[in-house]
Amino acid sequence: MFVAARNIVKAWLLVLALAGLFALVGWLLGDVRGLSIFVFCALLVAAGAYWSFDRVALGMIGARELPVGEAPLLHSTVERLAARAGIAKPRLYLIPDGLPIAAATGRGIRSSAVAVSTGCIAACTPAELEGVFAHEIAHVRLHDVQVQTAAAVAAAVMLETSRIGGWLERALLFVLGPVAAACVHLLVSPKREYAADRLAASICDSPHGLADALTRLEQTAELVEFEGSPATEPLFTINPYAEHGLGALFVTHPPIAERVRRLRRLDPEWRDRIQSEVAA
Repeated sequence: MFVAARNIVKAWLLVLALAGLFALVGWLLGDVRGLSIFVFCALLVAAGAYWSFDRVALGMIGARELPVGEAPLLHSTVERLAARAGIAKPRLYLIPDGLPIAAATGRGIRSSAVAVSTGCIAACTPAELEGVFAHEIAHVRLHDVQVQTAAAVAAAVMLETSRIGGWLERALLFVLGPVAAACVHLLVSPKREYAADRLAASICDSPHGLADALTRLEQTAELVEFEGSPATEPLFTINPYAEHGLGALFVTHPPIAERVRRLRRLDPEWRDRIQSEVAA
């Protein structure tokens, strides 16, 4: 699949860019010997990021792992959808927040995690919740999670760097905020959401559960403010942050109305079918 291949290439380009940057520093400091040492350090950093960034991302959004005994039905749903998508069952996490949101992170199709909020579990119907899970699992299947996790964590580190305090804080945020946002937009395309929506509809055999869930999530997000680092925006099903100030720089999701329209278009006869069912 082209989208998955493109994301794998992006992940490797990130590693090569990191190695190249370290190599340049090493060459300037110590010729060939310094170059080789710094490249080795870059590979160690990349390996550490690969194994830890998913847990860092989950910590950033305040998620905790959800045991099977606490929510067996949710685990069963995720396992069934993951099997249909052809990936290993993601670990299931809970975000203790009343806003209906969900997120995905991980290292690939064999090791991933899906997080869902208490608000999403309470507000969504079973079909909508299944659509949300399928969307996040689609991100795993398309290898979006590696790129969006790396982008979110790297951008968050830049934002946190500006919090060194003193009179430098505002100046650093003024500089590092746009740089962090530029890195996110360079790595994360809004088109990934359309691709994940299409795959989720295929996994569920219907686009309407996800379409209804997106509408519900958007309406609720307008009423409830979500607090957190705007750098984590790429991880979520929709953008849960207010689109002004610093949050406006990190918007990577396309408009909900367009996503819903494209999903409905996958089943063009749905209105006629509903009308006939009502008439009967």
